[in-house]
Amino acid sequence: MAQATPATIELKLESFAHLFDPYDPFPIPSRDLAKSAEEFIVGWAREVPRDAKLKIVVHAPAGEVTEAARRELADAIARHFAYRAERVTGDLHELFRVGYVSLGIGLAVLAACVIGGRVIDAAFAEAPWTRFLSEGLIILGWVANWRPLEIFLYEWWPLAQRRRLYRRLAQAPVEVRAA
Repeated sequence: MAQATPATIELKLESFAHLFDPYDPFPIPSRDLAKSAEEFIVGWAREVPRDAKLKIVVHAPAGEVTEAARRELADAIARHFAYRAERVTGDLHELFRVGYVSLGIGLAVLAACVIGGRVIDAAFAEAPWTRFLSEGLIILGWVANWRPLEIFLYEWWPLAQRRRLYRRLAQAPVEVRAA
């Protein structure tokens, strides 16, 4: 079976310096990409099907293209997106931690509301407002679980997708061509 051609993300630079954050004082291999460069790369990568392999091609001035620059640039891009993937993993862990705490609180509130509704029903069975109050407590108990359900059903998916995209970009081969 023939291997599929990777989807290519191409960047044209006037200088390697334009690819990196000008405020980052570290040397190139550990330097952050400029926000605009990252957004450009990520934007193009989002357009590619999720199962397609990626390749990043950087067109740079011939005077700056050396073997050392090629290695440093490939390493810098891989490190940058690997770091971004780690950060999103941390965000995902924090989201789940908040979800577990919220779920504990929500279930405790639900239990208290159910018990409170039963107590009200037992104590004031003949009063006309009893059903209104006991059912209102049940609704309050379920609403208290809204946030944890939202976290565990919906909120984590976009973070997991972004992490997967960053990991794909970190593994993408980088080719530097002289313009």
